[in-house]
Amino acid sequence: MTGRQELAHRLETDAENVARDLMRLVLTIVELVRQLMERQALRRVDQGGLTDEQVEELGLGLMRLEEAMTELRERYGFEPGDLDIDLGPLGTLLGEPR
Repeated sequence: MTGRQELAHRLETDAENVARDLMRLVLTIVELVRQLMERQALRRVDQGGLTDEQVEELGLGLMRLEEAMTELRERYGFEPGDLDIDLGPLGTLLGEPR
C-alpha cells in the first residue's frame, strides 16, 4: 500500500463520516465551553457576590444548557465520553471517563 492509500484508509472521507466527525467536534467545543461556564458560575456563587435570584437564574440556565447538550448528543448518537479528546500525557480535554 502506498503512503497515499494508507492515508486514505486511515481517514474516513465519505460525506456521512465527515459530517458526523464535524458534529462531534462542534459538540466537544460546546461541551468544553459549557463546563467552563459552569465552573465560573460556581466560583461566582462561592464568592457570594450574587443575589439569590441571580444564583437561581444561573442554575436554571446551566440546567437548560446541559439538557440541550444531552438532547444533541442523543440525536447524533454520541455518549458523553465520545466528546472527550485524548491529549496524551496531559490527560483528556473534558476529563470524562471513557
